[in-house]
Amino acid sequence: MDPDLQGSPGSPGQPLENPASNEIPGAIGYVDLDSAIAFGIALSLGLLVGLQRERTTDRIGGIRTFPLIAVFGALAARIGMVYQAQWLVPAGLLSVTILLILGNVERLRGEEETTGITTEITALMIYLVGAYVMVGEKSIAVAVGGTIAILLHLKPSMHAFAQHLPEKDLRAIMQFALISLIILPILPNRTFGPYDVLNPFKIWLLVVLIVGIGLGGYGAYKIVGARTGTLLSGLIGGLISSTATTVSYARRARNQATLVRLAALVILIASTSMFLRMFVEIAVVAPRMVLQLIPPLAVMLVVSVTVCGLGYLRIGAREDQMPEQTNPAELTPALVFGLMYALVLLAVAAAKDYFGNQGIYVVALISGFTDVDAITLSTANLAGRGALEAATAWRAMIIATLANLVFKAGAAGALGGWALFRGVLLLFTLPFITGIAVIFLWPTGAG
Repeated sequence: MDPDLQGSPGSPGQPLENPASNEIPGAIGYVDLDSAIAFGIALSLGLLVGLQRERTTDRIGGIRTFPLIAVFGALAARIGMVYQAQWLVPAGLLSVTILLILGNVERLRGEEETTGITTEITALMIYLVGAYVMVGEKSIAVAVGGTIAILLHLKPSMHAFAQHLPEKDLRAIMQFALISLIILPILPNRTFGPYDVLNPFKIWLLVVLIVGIGLGGYGAYKIVGARTGTLLSGLIGGLISSTATTVSYARRARNQATLVRLAALVILIASTSMFLRMFVEIAVVAPRMVLQLIPPLAVMLVVSVTVCGLGYLRIGAREDQMPEQTNPAELTPALVFGLMYALVLLAVAAAKDYFGNQGIYVVALISGFTDVDAITLSTANLAGRGALEAATAWRAMIIATLANLVFKAGAAGALGGWALFRGVLLLFTLPFITGIAVIFLWPTGAG
């Protein structure tokens, strides 16, 4: 062997760094600060997890064992880096696994009652976290280690939650997982069809957004319970589905004449919370257009909130039994919304191409009768891409909102009777007039 190559840095069994050198990245004098910080983090995370494990009956490891395991992982990773011995980390993991098995001999023989393998899995994870602190992103390692400690600490609460979770709510969670974690990743992330606007991945991503908002409202409903006040009835119902809330309260008002004024106010509050959905959708789809799209809509929101406040003061903080809410994560409604959004997106692009802004406004008027989310997402999407003027986008959103108010007033009258129709019409009048005024009087340069 060439003498010049013997003992060269990087050779197997030879350190990559000279401990006496001041040229080690992150080192001051003879101290490698990066490594020292990593060891400190590994020790701290081990202590945190060990502290939690010390309070359990499963005593295979506690406040001393887990810090040692974390530091062991960090040492294996550091030595592997210095001497190019990448096999040290998996070898250390194998060693920890063998020690855990030996420590569970009695339990494996059936001489002790089985208490699960949480501590063993935690030991393996904390070893890997200690190694990752040394070789990876320290912030991610800290987040993972902290999450492990929190999950261990929340065991009683999590077990109680899982055991008391109704089958209907579990199905909602699993269906949302199907929509977001299984269907979404397999969809192609490229455009198809005319006008280059139909992207299956992005369309379904917005379906996940809408279902997620509805599921959040459903979760709020489950937390506060069915028996809640007028304000929460409208707000939560609107987050889940303002149209469904309108139909539910209209049917109740027909059978209970004393609920007419309350039902009218809840319908207005649900319609007002629709703006919160729209703001979230705009912020997600076109974050750079928020300051151009939201202010005109915010005017309608302020007026609607004012009318809600006046109505609330008139009726009082009455306690109300919310109707049973449906699962917003059902697959069929999600598919229907995805199809509707794709059609509206295509219709808006075609209308602009053939008829200009007037065509877009017609599409907004028609689609708004049944749903405001689709036109909001489609116009915000096009505005964010620069394919649609901001003023045209927010005007289309307001037109769709006004059409939706007309539809809800008609549905309230058809299902709830003349008295409810008059009450809803009275509450909707000022927000409706405000929307028309904003369309025609909002400064052109502001949008």
